[in-house]
Amino acid sequence: MAVVYLTDEGYHKMMDEINYLESVERPRISAQIAEARDKGDLSENAEYDAAKEAQGLLEMKIAQLKSQVANARIISDANLNTHTVQMLNKVKIKNCQNGAVMEYMLVADSEANLAERKISVSTPIAQGLLGHHVGDVVEVKVPAGLMKFEIVEILI
Repeated sequence: MAVVYLTDEGYHKMMDEINYLESVERPRISAQIAEARDKGDLSENAEYDAAKEAQGLLEMKIAQLKSQVANARIISDANLNTHTVQMLNKVKIKNCQNGAVMEYMLVADSEANLAERKISVSTPIAQGLLGHHVGDVVEVKVPAGLMKFEIVEILI
């Protein structure tokens, strides 16, 4: 598995999710399985089959999260600067075509959340911005075509 880059906040969210799944969801599903088993013939018991399937999906999710945590590298914002765009920077950009100004924080894939204005560093826009300076105009190939953005400000 590839290295997963996380902020300290992202690491703690992932650990909280693992804890919740193991301490709340796992016992809940085990109880459902026990209840369905008590109803008799397992060969024709749809509740039992559904509960076993839910258990399998839960265990797969827990294993996936644990694997990500095991391969995680915590990125500290102590090493950040505003000379060039890099991961964990907040970047204010202006769409050169319509003049719209947007601000995004560049984060790891697992922490991306557009509602919080956090975009993954693997997105085309973030890839186009990385390594550039304030005042640079970058061309980014997106599914809709080629877009130009001016980097207005780089923040920590």
